[in-house]
Amino acid sequence: MKQKILVFCIDALCSSDIEHMKEMPNFKTIIENGSYVKHIETVYPSLTYPCHVSILAGTYVEKHGIPHNENVEVGNQNAPWYSMKHEVKVKTLLDYAREYGYSTCSLSWPVSGGADYDFNMPMIVPIGYSGYQPEQYLENTATKNLMDQYFWKYGRYIKGKDRSLDLFTMALAPDIIRDYGQPDVMLVKMCDLDTARHIHGVYHELVREQLRKHDEEFGVILESVKRYGDFEHTNFIILGDHGQTDVSHVLNFNILLKQNGFITLDEDGNIADYTAYCHSVGLSAWIQLKYPDNELDKQRVYDFLLAVKNDPQFGLGYVYTKEEAKDLYGFNGTV
Repeated sequence: MKQKILVFCIDALCSSDIEHMKEMPNFKTIIENGSYVKHIETVYPSLTYPCHVSILAGTYVEKHGIPHNENVEVGNQNAPWYSMKHEVKVKTLLDYAREYGYSTCSLSWPVSGGADYDFNMPMIVPIGYSGYQPEQYLENTATKNLMDQYFWKYGRYIKGKDRSLDLFTMALAPDIIRDYGQPDVMLVKMCDLDTARHIHGVYHELVREQLRKHDEEFGVILESVKRYGDFEHTNFIILGDHGQTDVSHVLNFNILLKQNGFITLDEDGNIADYTAYCHSVGLSAWIQLKYPDNELDKQRVYDFLLAVKNDPQFGLGYVYTKEEAKDLYGFNGTV
């Protein structure tokens, strides 16, 4: 009998959540009848999009080519995010599955727009979008079968200021299993635990409540497979993409660069020129040089970074060259 895989991915799920998950009925079922890995070192950078691509590609960022959530650009605080599957430079789990004749389904998985899957509803509507025409982002990036079958009924969940991608995802998932039969390889990605942690902190009571909601959602998936799929031959995988930590100190590095002459602003406060610019990458950062082949600029900036690192008021832990980052983390930066 053909074995199936169903991946339930919870954004920002931490190892510290496991003990609470053991007390929740649906997660408990999987934990007690399976096995789990408690400590995993994520890829660098540990942002959602690079992590999700690494999960499917089984490789580091320098090979799969998705180095950030955003296509970073100097001075652009609203840079477009990576979205299309063709931007991924290597084959993924679902690509190999299709080659071997397995049916594939991906729901709300990042960097999957336009993917050649049997069923695909990508995470592609911009994060800040609150309008009433999200279909403009899904047409020709989601598969036509899902748009025709379900968008008229469930598209309302991703419209307006109270839009909810998780509600949309969980409306689609059980219906696909019922209406089309359980796909051989199915990815279901949930967002709201990450959102709750960003808003309330890593260990807030409302975060625990959100984890319980994900348990209920996973219960719907389990029941759908029991009713309409092949429960006995399905391998259920619950995973996170990255952890999260509470932050009490923020270092705005571009202010330091401006104060030390590496960035100049015009009279409107926009960047007029720069020698070095900092791109935020969660709890780390990339430094982009305007002229990366200028050895004098490179040395000046590197010496400045080391001086900041050696000043305890800033709390900067490490400074790596591009070559060192590649050796340590398999990361060949884009800037």
